Amino acid sequence: MTKPVPADTLSRLKAVLGEGGWSQDPDRLAPKLQEWRGRWTGQTPLLALPRSTAQVAAVVGVCAADGVAITPQGGNTGLVAGQIPRGEILLSTEKLTAVRDVDAFDDVMVLEAGVTLARAHEVALSVNRRFPLSLASEGSCTIGGLASTNAGGTAVLRYGVMRDQILGIEAVLPNGEVWNGLKRLRKDNTGYDLKHLLIGAEGTLGIITAASLKLYPRLASRCVAIAAVATPHDAIALLARAKDETGGAVEAFELMSRLGVAFALKNIPGLREPLAAVHPWYVLVETASGEPGAAEAAMERLLAGALERGLIQDAAVAQSDAQAHAFWAVRENQSGGQKPEGAAWKHDVSVPVSKVADFIDQATAAVEGLSPGVRVVAFGHVGDGNVHYDVLRPDGGSDDAHDTLRDAGARIVHDIVAAMDGSISAEHGLGTMKSAEALRYKSAVEIEALRAIRAALDPTRIMNPRVLF
Repeated sequence: MTKPVPADTLSRLKAVLGEGGWSQDPDRLAPKLQEWRGRWTGQTPLLALPRSTAQVAAVVGVCAADGVAITPQGGNTGLVAGQIPRGEILLSTEKLTAVRDVDAFDDVMVLEAGVTLARAHEVALSVNRRFPLSLASEGSCTIGGLASTNAGGTAVLRYGVMRDQILGIEAVLPNGEVWNGLKRLRKDNTGYDLKHLLIGAEGTLGIITAASLKLYPRLASRCVAIAAVATPHDAIALLARAKDETGGAVEAFELMSRLGVAFALKNIPGLREPLAAVHPWYVLVETASGEPGAAEAAMERLLAGALERGLIQDAAVAQSDAQAHAFWAVRENQSGGQKPEGAAWKHDVSVPVSKVADFIDQATAAVEGLSPGVRVVAFGHVGDGNVHYDVLRPDGGSDDAHDTLRDAGARIVHDIVAAMDGSISAEHGLGTMKSAEALRYKSAVEIEALRAIRAALDPTRIMNPRVLF
C-alpha cells in the first residue's frame, strides 16, 4: 500500500482539476478500482478526471512536487493489474476524447488518449481509411492504454503491434512537463526515439495524452473461414501454407481448442457451432486483399489444397458479414466463456511460431502432472506466436485449492517458455502481476539498463510505482 496522500495535496489537486474534474464518490470509483476478472480490487483517495493535456500536466506537477504517486488508467481492460491503484492518486484519461486531426493524404489521425479503439475505427473509416489494430475489448480499451501496454490483438501477423502503428506521442513526463512528440513522419533519424520508451512502459515514464496513428487503405476483398485440425502441429503447418498460398494476405490466424469453443458455446448466448461435427482443434483464418475477389480466391485455394493433403478435417467459409462476425464471436469469447467455469491460471505468453505446438504439448503435460484433472484452454494469435494458455480448475474441484497452485503453475509454464526463448508476457504487459516474476527471466544487464532509464526520468518513482523494475 502506498503512503497516505496529504490533505493539502488533495486540496491542490481538486483546485487544478476544477468542478467535475475529480471524484471521491465510492459509486463513481468502484468500477475503476475493480479488474474485470475480479482478481484485484484497489483503493484511491482521489479519482482525477483531467479534460486536457494541460490539466494532466498540472496534476502530475502537484504530485511531483509533493512526492505523491499516480496510477494512470485508460479503459480498465488490463489483465495484469497495472491500472489498479493501491492508495495512489488514480488518473483516468476517460475525458481526453478529442479527435485532433485526421488526414487521408498523410494517412494519419491524431487522437487523444481516452478515445476508444472502436471510435478510432470510425474515425479512420470517415476518410475511407482503416486502422488495423483489433481487440475484443475495442468498445472499452483506449488509445492511451493501448500505447502504454503496446497492445497486440488479432492483426499483428500482418500489421504488427500497437508500437508499429504509432508515428508520434504527446505525453506528460514525471516532472509535469509536456513533451509534444506528435510528429507524423515515417522517417526521423535524429537520435534516441523517446516515443518508443513511452510505448509499452505501462505509465512508468509518463502519461500518454495523445498519439499520431498510421492509417491504411481499405481493402477490396476479405474472407473469413474456420477450419478443423487434428493437432496444433497441423495448425502450424497450415499457417506456413497460408502464407505461401496468399502471398502475405493473411490478416489473422487464430487457434482454438475444442474445450475453449465448448465453454464459449455453453456460457455465451447466441453463439453457434462453427462446423457440423465436433473437432479437437479449430483455426480461424482471415485473408484480405486490395484486389476484388482475390481474398476469396486465395482462401479457396488454401482450403482445397489443405483438405487434399489431409492437413484439415473440415472447413466453412463465411458467406456473409453476419456469418464472418459469428465465426469471430466464437474466437473473441474464448475468455468470456471460461469465466463461469471457476478459477483459472491465466498465461499470456509468446514463443517462436515454429515452437507453438511444442509449447502447448509440453506445458499441458507439465500442468497436468502438477494438478491432475485440470482443464487446459489454449487459444490465441498463433500467427505471431502468442498463446493464451489458461489452466482451469478440475471440473467440480475447489477454486481455493486451484488458486493455491497458481504460482507453481506459472513457474512451470514460464520456465518452458523461457527455454524456448519466448516471453512471459506477449501483449498484456507485466503490471503488478508479473513485475517481480520477470526478474527471474531477464538478464541483470537488461534489468539495470531499464532501472537506469526509469531513474533518469522519474527519480522519485511517482509514476505507477509498483509496476516494472
